[in-house]
Amino acid sequence: MGKKRIIIYIILLTLAFVACYPILFLLTGSFMSQDELREHLSPILYGTSQYTRWQFIPTYPTGKSFVELLMDSPKFFLTFWNSTKITVGILLGQLVVSVPAAWGFSRFKFPCKKLIFTLYIILMMMPFQVTMLSSFLVLDSMQLVNTHWSVILPGMFSTFPVFIMCNFFNGIPEAIIESAKIDGASNIRIFFHLGIPLGSSGIISILVLGFLENWNLIEQPLTFLEDKALWPLSLFLPNISLDNAGLAFASSVITLIPAVLVFICGQNYLEQGIMATAVKE
Repeated sequence: MGKKRIIIYIILLTLAFVACYPILFLLTGSFMSQDELREHLSPILYGTSQYTRWQFIPTYPTGKSFVELLMDSPKFFLTFWNSTKITVGILLGQLVVSVPAAWGFSRFKFPCKKLIFTLYIILMMMPFQVTMLSSFLVLDSMQLVNTHWSVILPGMFSTFPVFIMCNFFNGIPEAIIESAKIDGASNIRIFFHLGIPLGSSGIISILVLGFLENWNLIEQPLTFLEDKALWPLSLFLPNISLDNAGLAFASSVITLIPAVLVFICGQNYLEQGIMATAVKE
């Protein structure tokens, strides 16, 4: 039994190392000098026949890339603000739209309820490429293309948060709702005083999941935003070359920090949200 446990630990540690290797690669590269990065990345970026190599400890560690990025790259702060505005706008919109919609699916009976909810699930499973053209035509008719609203508005009406929150609201005991109705509470009051407090863990989980998804948007900004001044942080350095490799590593690390902090703070709620998606309607 002891040997089996050791083998399992070795396998798990190996898999953990493989999963964490890109992060270690990123952190190491952000503290390398430009000459060292050029030496390591030349076979990849120039397509030469030489073998590339990498080391986890820089020969001459330096924070020059971070200093250059934070002190001499105003475009970085502009894209950081764009990412913040887009992400916060989408999350606030999902709170206003998705939470009441999920409560309606969970607690009210109306014609074609199951059909509409099935449609929600189908839309949730569709990749962006399927709805890209129709979304572009609708947004263009509303004159929202090349504005942040072209990214925020579709994200506000995402079906995924509705699916998660509906499962959370289904877990609220019916006896509590009936007791509130007997005491004379209206549907709106029940929603605000019972639904939201009892479903708070689900709300936080959709905020965590929504942040992790929308902070790293790439396809939507590339499709709807023509002006590069409107691009988010995920598109700060779309083309990596040896001349800006240090900035690319440093900006990627800083981009990663908010996502890691949100993940750590909301890890328990994130697990609840993932488990809620496995609950069958």
